[in-house]
Amino acid sequence: MSTAVQTNRRSAVPQERLAGPNFLRVLNSERIKLLSLLSTRILLLCGVVLLVGFAALQAWGIGQVTTNVQNGGATGPRAEALDTTSAVLHLPAGGVSFAQLIVGALAVLMISSEFTTGMSRATFAAVPTRWPVLAAKGVYAAVVGFVLTYVGAYIGGLVAQPILANYNLHLDMASGEVQRFMLLNAAYVAAVALMGLALGALLRNSAGAIVTLVALLFVLPIIFQLIPGDFFTEARKYLPTNAADAMFEAGSSSALNTAYLEPWQGTLVLVAYVVALLGAGFVTLRQRDV
Repeated sequence: MSTAVQTNRRSAVPQERLAGPNFLRVLNSERIKLLSLLSTRILLLCGVVLLVGFAALQAWGIGQVTTNVQNGGATGPRAEALDTTSAVLHLPAGGVSFAQLIVGALAVLMISSEFTTGMSRATFAAVPTRWPVLAAKGVYAAVVGFVLTYVGAYIGGLVAQPILANYNLHLDMASGEVQRFMLLNAAYVAAVALMGLALGALLRNSAGAIVTLVALLFVLPIIFQLIPGDFFTEARKYLPTNAADAMFEAGSSSALNTAYLEPWQGTLVLVAYVVALLGAGFVTLRQRDV
């Protein structure tokens, strides 16, 4: 009898060691939470459709303006300002300005919805240290943002190619300039997703976090542009969207607008936003009750 008891104790030890939460198990748990919801799939599909639709629409618009210019039917600032080569190269990622809202909102809901529904109690009871939960959500938020943007932009470029061909324009999806711009846009949307996740952890309210993210990305740049003064002109450079515009020039041969930072400076500013918000979100997550 004693031998059987000892054998059962020995066999129970490895199971007890494996029973506790680890980061891989938290990752798997967050994957199930993210992909099991129908709303997540709908948002991801809408993001891809938006990127593809904007690429096709811009291809048609560039073709129309180019045709009018060639026929002498378009004059004025719009015709003079059109840089066909640059416009075509940047075309696949033309819908990123709107797709980032979908990804950012999804990242907010990844954590704020748990506080709304009360699931956070079960989550943090299973993972008392809490940081693996935020880290796992951050991994999926960044990966989803990056992959969705790149895949959507690539499909959009493929859809735009036959439209551009009707106007004797060419888009080479394999060119280094196009790939560089797509990858940088995908990295930017991944950063927006992490900022949305951090705001969701900070505010624990879906509507409040999404509105704050929209204000940070869209409202503040407009306000800073409307208010005169050297301070606001200089401060506008350090907003996330303007920092991203500077980052997009990394590796480009074109001259950088003086309204933006250097590419490496813009990249550091964007990283600083992500790190600061995630750090604040983690501190809040650790200190506040669920």
